[in-house]
Amino acid sequence: MSSSSLAAVLWDMDGTLVDTEPYWMAAETPLVERFGGTWSHEQALSLVGRGLEDSARIFQQAGVQMAIHDIVDHLTDAVMGQLATDGVPFRPGARDLLRSLRDAGIKTGLVTMSLRRMADTVVDLIDFDAFDVVIAGDDATRPKPFPDPYLQACAALGVAAQDTVAIEDSPTGVRSAVASGAAVIGVPLMVSIAGAGAHAVWPTLEGTSAADLRAFHSTHRAAAHPSRESRA
Repeated sequence: MSSSSLAAVLWDMDGTLVDTEPYWMAAETPLVERFGGTWSHEQALSLVGRGLEDSARIFQQAGVQMAIHDIVDHLTDAVMGQLATDGVPFRPGARDLLRSLRDAGIKTGLVTMSLRRMADTVVDLIDFDAFDVVIAGDDATRPKPFPDPYLQACAALGVAAQDTVAIEDSPTGVRSAVASGAAVIGVPLMVSIAGAGAHAVWPTLEGTSAADLRAFHSTHRAAAHPSRESRA
């Protein structure tokens, strides 16, 4: 049975926890050009938040003559190489908010469409035990925007989706989290999330804490179930 308290916070990775989208884009253009094609910034933006296999099919349509898994591995290797060289570019406030959640005893999950080997690399570079569970692109039964990755994270954590807050930066990710039943905060970075259904849009995570997420979740639940909350 669901409670009305915040049980867990679920994080997207690329663009939400870490600003790696430029790394992906830097890997995409030379890949397409190797096969004689062209790749625009607008095309790159259209892939933000998508599952890697879906993105690989789009690269095939753009002329990349490689198997889907080879495209995924190539791009992942390129991004991981840049992470190794330049470090992990955490978004402002993200690391501090994670620490606040851990100090408050709130469960955390990472829900990303990147491969697990990349997700594990990012998690391993955080200097504290930041996540209770990681659901990566190669774990998901269906990719975002389906709710599956978020529901899998909830199942692994032993929590109900309505008792969680999800943090996302892309329309695809927001739709996935909303469909799961989570209360969703959008923190846009490279693309607009207008119309995707986020329950709140925050310009930044900087200066936020576990208390802010608890307050947001409580307000969201009260609005979603006014009669239930009024009797509590």
